Amino acid sequence: MATEAPLPRWFIDLLAHRRWIRRARPFPHVYVRDVFVDGFYRRLAEEFERVHRGQNLFAPVADGYSATGVRLTEVRDGPLEVFLSRAWHDLIERVAGVRASGDVEGSLHHHEAGSPRGRPHHDLAPAWFPGSPPEPGAIGLPDSAIDLRTGARPAGTAARPMVRAVAVLFYLNNPEWRPGDGGETGLFSDLGDGAPAPALSVPPLNNSMVVFECTPRSWHTFLGANSAARNSVVMWLHRPEEEAVRRWGGDHIAVW
Repeated sequence: MATEAPLPRWFIDLLAHRRWIRRARPFPHVYVRDVFVDGFYRRLAEEFERVHRGQNLFAPVADGYSATGVRLTEVRDGPLEVFLSRAWHDLIERVAGVRASGDVEGSLHHHEAGSPRGRPHHDLAPAWFPGSPPEPGAIGLPDSAIDLRTGARPAGTAARPMVRAVAVLFYLNNPEWRPGDGGETGLFSDLGDGAPAPALSVPPLNNSMVVFECTPRSWHTFLGANSAARNSVVMWLHRPEEEAVRRWGGDHIAVW
């Protein structure tokens, strides 16, 4: 069972309390059109713009991936801190119906206009966190001394092997979007051969979000062909590696 402690009032007041839609296809996920109240959403969008334009922090996310990004831990002194709060962790945990460890990792992502389509992937991937689990009600964050993906670290540094449990994509600071503008997130029922067509496309509408458990079948990707830049927060909750292996087998966990 997910954490059941009441969410704090300061956090509840940030939420717009609109419908959170649970969908079963092409794999279970939750879609939210308006996540935060307008005033707080504007603060998030303005902070994204300030960080992206003024601090030269964004760097390529990974080889073969068209986005640039910066980790949330580097920009947490402001409204973006909400995504690293225990209240947000617990809300996402409950919505996804997944018991998570309290360990959180995430980034701001930016795709320039005309970015190429990405490769479908399922996000069931390893992540390494500091050796001591977070205390109840606290959050565990990556440590710069530990390679998040491989666990490489100095001798004597303790670390825990975790696996991504829940993925969150929150869209913000984007131009008004219309059908045909591209830049959606594609969700896939299967991959087949060649370039599979998405079963569902999630548009990058501001203040909207998609949430899903990371499983061997949670295939998704950035669909590219975006007529304008696309911005988002991407983040994950985690579970212990042994739990993921017990459920799906180690061969279903991605290798970086």
